[in-house]
Amino acid sequence: MRHLVALLAAVLVLSLPAAPAWAAESAPALATPTAPAVEVDYTGIVSLRGCSGSVVRPPAHDPADPALVLTNGHCVRMLGADEVLVEEASDRVFTLLDKDGDGTLGTLRSSGLAYATMSGTDVALYRLTSTYAEVEAMGTRALELSPERPATGIAIRLVSGYWRHIYACHADGYVHELREDRWTWRGSMRYTEECDSKAGTSGSPVLDVATGKVVAVNNTANEDGERCTLSNPCEVDETGAVTVRQGIRYGQQTHQMVPCLTGGGRVDLTAPGCGLPRPAA
Repeated sequence: MRHLVALLAAVLVLSLPAAPAWAAESAPALATPTAPAVEVDYTGIVSLRGCSGSVVRPPAHDPADPALVLTNGHCVRMLGADEVLVEEASDRVFTLLDKDGDGTLGTLRSSGLAYATMSGTDVALYRLTSTYAEVEAMGTRALELSPERPATGIAIRLVSGYWRHIYACHADGYVHELREDRWTWRGSMRYTEECDSKAGTSGSPVLDVATGKVVAVNNTANEDGERCTLSNPCEVDETGAVTVRQGIRYGQQTHQMVPCLTGGGRVDLTAPGCGLPRPAA
């Protein structure tokens, strides 16, 4: 994840909070291939400074609600130890792409940062000044967040608004703990090697080809084959055994955030089933 240094201003120390309940699930069985439900394109995709992102919604939503943009926590900034941001001021601009990725439909602006963390996962949600209905009126639509934990073996697409490139591969498995420098993430999705994403793809939505729904958000890669260092995450299993996979990329699952999105463009960390980390007491 060397681009974290190149694209953002500073790196602060981040320590590991207690694991959320969703991270403790065992790896799912191999998925049975199914025919694609939708053609994956740049619908709902945005670019932002140094990163990628997407306009997303939970399965149940009000078209009059402020729309949300999903990206990585490290695309906000390098967050501190145990740091979880909730309802922070933010005035950030996003470029909304057309479905072909050749042009733009306009710009979107945040009215606030609804949530961001790098503790246990690496996600951020910006609340927009535009509603879901207004985003649709611009000629696109929000991508739906899947409430289900994705299975191993599914065909996936990483859609980068920054590079306007779609990466195609499969979900190779799920990692008990992914450690990189001082950060630790749980339940990370490991991709097959065909997804050779690079700097600027951070925050790209990971779509299940069979459903067209968002199942993860792209965030890191082991670049040099080093062990648990910056830009070189390592996998740690339940026994503490460490595995290094040079050239392999990873993303963070997103199903655990769906119960937290109860309306109004806000994140309710106390909602039943919400699996996002909470701020330290």
